Amino acid sequence: MIGESIQDNLEKKPNSREMEKLKKDFPQFFTKEGEFKLDLLKDFLREEEIDISKEGYELKFLGKSYAKYLSSLETETYLSPDSKHNAKDENKNSENLYIVGDNLDALKHLLGSYSGKIKCIYIDPPYNTGSDGFVYPDNFQFKASELADKIGMTEEEAERILNLAGKSTHSAWLTFMYPRLILARDLLTDDGVIFISIDDNEQANLKLMCDEIFGEGNAGNLIWQKQDSKIDRNTNSKTINRYKSINENVMVFYKNKSKTFFNKMMRLPDWKNKQKNIDNDPRGNWQSGIVSYEEGHKNEDINSEYYFSIKSPSGIEWTRHWFYNKEQMNVLLKENRIYFGSSPGYSNVPRLKTFENEEKDYYMESILRGVGTSSSAKEELEELLGGRDYFDTPKPMKLVKEIIRVSSDKSCIVLDFFSGSATAADAVMQLNEEDGGSRKYILVQLPEKIEEKKPAYNAGYRSIDEIGRARIEKAAAKIKKETGADIDYGYKLYFLENPDEKTLVDLENFVPDSKFLRDDMVSIFDNDHSKGKVSILATWLNEDGYGLTKTTMAYKLEHYEADLIEKSLYIIDQGLGHKDVMTLIKRIENEELEITRVVAYVHSIDFDVLHELRKNLKVLRNNKNVTLIERF
Repeated sequence: MIGESIQDNLEKKPNSREMEKLKKDFPQFFTKEGEFKLDLLKDFLREEEIDISKEGYELKFLGKSYAKYLSSLETETYLSPDSKHNAKDENKNSENLYIVGDNLDALKHLLGSYSGKIKCIYIDPPYNTGSDGFVYPDNFQFKASELADKIGMTEEEAERILNLAGKSTHSAWLTFMYPRLILARDLLTDDGVIFISIDDNEQANLKLMCDEIFGEGNAGNLIWQKQDSKIDRNTNSKTINRYKSINENVMVFYKNKSKTFFNKMMRLPDWKNKQKNIDNDPRGNWQSGIVSYEEGHKNEDINSEYYFSIKSPSGIEWTRHWFYNKEQMNVLLKENRIYFGSSPGYSNVPRLKTFENEEKDYYMESILRGVGTSSSAKEELEELLGGRDYFDTPKPMKLVKEIIRVSSDKSCIVLDFFSGSATAADAVMQLNEEDGGSRKYILVQLPEKIEEKKPAYNAGYRSIDEIGRARIEKAAAKIKKETGADIDYGYKLYFLENPDEKTLVDLENFVPDSKFLRDDMVSIFDNDHSKGKVSILATWLNEDGYGLTKTTMAYKLEHYEADLIEKSLYIIDQGLGHKDVMTLIKRIENEELEITRVVAYVHSIDFDVLHELRKNLKVLRNNKNVTLIERF
């Protein structure tokens, strides 16, 4: 099942991922032997009058080459559905996902079906306090000599990278985050956004790293007020805390800022209007906020639907890259929502009018207040799970809900690959209940063990994912009881599993055209969650773009039962015979079976039968064309 990945990884280099993208999107710059035609690229750039900067600025850190190498490697894990959980009534038709495992592997799996489909990502990654917080967890399954050869460095440099394991350093944190954010970017839609909660220890490094990954100009920053701004007047204290941070950063990175349009933030109940009703608008007092990027903004694209001209009542023309497209702007103008100023000539830059006790535009304020605090987040956990100290720094549901609401539509997919207490799932369900949406969530959580001294351990939880899944189920039950809303309350559960060492060796040494049928190579993937065949099929369906929530139907040939989904037929179990092959060919040619692909697990098929399948699919009658995909 993962033999191809193992063998492919032997050839990977730090920039393999980027080279594969270049070959896919710009094949004209490569020879048929795969050599890159640099001169042709230079000619292309000259013709397009592209300015090439001769000065460069980049973030450098120990482990960067290794981080890029990690992003290029194929995952050597497989997806194992929890068959019992997924068969429950509330889960069997659910389109939500919870994946237990290392999020680096999970992201690689998700690229198979969800690349370019995630509208909003919110993550609260481990912070690096430099002490007892973040500890780089990589187990480095390489020797220094192997790593040096893989990523092109000296053994001494490789040894320094290997020494990052178990460290709480800036380089270790960046090496940990870099490959995950590279993969996350590819999952975003063209107008998708990722929000990252971060403290001051790594905020500056995160900005530099994401400038490189997402491109300069595709960044923003929100400030979440995580504590009430009350002064501690403890007179018994012998020292005075002159500076105490009550805020935390929520950094925003866009796939393409010029294509991203936010919904409006909800007006906070304690909003105080600082401006009079200058134009005597019958709707009452209002505030004004910016409605366009500054002139000359680097992301300005004259071909964008957000770049156009509007005229003030006095005839002054304003050409800008606006936050709204022309249709949306015309509505705002018609509703007298755009203010051009009261000075002679109406020369002010157009501003958006927002009235008291209504929604406000996202761009008017970057301070997130009134969306919960660290304390309220713990109170939420206590209400649902009976304990407030299961997590040190949980995020409040209101904060995550507002982030999702302003940045996505009602039918989008939301991803959190540092799931923790599963706040994102709770927020998605709350939003769907409130506005009738059909948003889906994908959560990923490492099965991190809980220390015996922790309150969560005493409550019966043994790993972080157990708490998150319990929170989802209890939150779902609470919403259903209180509202009875017709929303998706369930989720499909998957575990990322690693084959044992013997299986890995067998897969690595496998010869595809061997005439000897090997031992049962399906049941070796059996585990506590599902049978081997179920895991193989789930992994392949995701790899082939069908996702992790669809199911196949059993399709019987002569004697053998295969799995059919849309235009694909999967052959995984042993037992395919010559009569089954001939029945398959006949049904394809007679148009009884309309498929374009046959995906076969070559470990399970006798050489003679496989050869017959290959031969007959190549010479189908009636102009039929069916591709045989052999996997091992």
